[in-house]
Amino acid sequence: MMMLTRMKDFVDKGYEVTVIGPSEHHYYSGMGPGMLGGTYQPEEIRFATRFVTEKFGGTFKLAKVSGIDPVNQRVQLDTAEEISYDVLSCNLGSQVPEEMVSGPLDDIFLVKPIEKLLDAQKRIRELGSRKDIRIAVVGGGPSAVEIAGNIWRLSCQPEMQKVAISIFAGRRLMPHHPEGIRRRAFESLQTRSIQIIENTHIQTIKTGQVVDDKEKVYDFDIIFVAVGVKPSRVFAKSGLPCGPNGGLLVNHYLHSCDYDNIFGGGDCIHFQEKPLDKVGVYAVRQNPVLVHNLMARLENRKLQPFNPGGSYLLIFNLGNETGILYKWSILFGGRLAYLIKDYIDRKFMRTFQAIE
Repeated sequence: MMMLTRMKDFVDKGYEVTVIGPSEHHYYSGMGPGMLGGTYQPEEIRFATRFVTEKFGGTFKLAKVSGIDPVNQRVQLDTAEEISYDVLSCNLGSQVPEEMVSGPLDDIFLVKPIEKLLDAQKRIRELGSRKDIRIAVVGGGPSAVEIAGNIWRLSCQPEMQKVAISIFAGRRLMPHHPEGIRRRAFESLQTRSIQIIENTHIQTIKTGQVVDDKEKVYDFDIIFVAVGVKPSRVFAKSGLPCGPNGGLLVNHYLHSCDYDNIFGGGDCIHFQEKPLDKVGVYAVRQNPVLVHNLMARLENRKLQPFNPGGSYLLIFNLGNETGILYKWSILFGGRLAYLIKDYIDRKFMRTFQAIE
């Protein structure tokens, strides 16, 4: 998004800029659960990628990247078209793995891409207005907590019948976070009669059912998959150096360790110096470095190193207009935490939407 806001700088210097995206809009994942629950409308959490690209003199391609040829410097698209480049910026984000899903995704919703949550909301409203329904959320991390909490918010609409929500949290809910966060999340969900199933590992998901590692079958009307994210498979498929998770391996200048004209940021990379948590703050911190280095590489100027920085702010939206805030030794929950997150998120989006 920051690259798009600075596109005119590149175009004015005579560089051709091509933006490739699977949608004409980019949705901000931090507000996705809130959109599912009805707190935000779609237009409040998205950025008009195509419009801004064309406004600033770039070319927009509605397509998905299927491969990268680093030797011949070409990007292959699923439309069979190829785009040549001098410098490439990879911002492919992350995806929820589908390995445990068997069969079609009928009434099964991966929590990424974020726009799929719109389809999920529509389906919940459609079924829940006619009958009592059961919804499963497979996963025990922050995404699963926020999704479950915001499904509950959606279920409180007057037209809805009873909605029973279950979280299959694996070993335990939010196992990689401090106990204070875990306890607050657990109590918030449990108070709203959201069932939390721990010490149960789901092996298979198919339409209408989840099956655990003891072959016990659970029946549901709608299933969400929130089992963690992985980078795009494009890098490994293209033979580019990757980290253990399949992310594009980049050095402290944010370019590929083998190809100094291929850059990347956010969830799609593996930072060589140390693994980075999959949180949006690192993408935000990488933004100015990435924009600077793309121009510097084109102009043969000195590149700027990326410093991940120290601790970062975490705020979770629990779906009932409360949240959990954590940074350093500060930890609290309640409405104030939610209001802080809402303010930060809305301000972040307004900053980029202002250029549309």
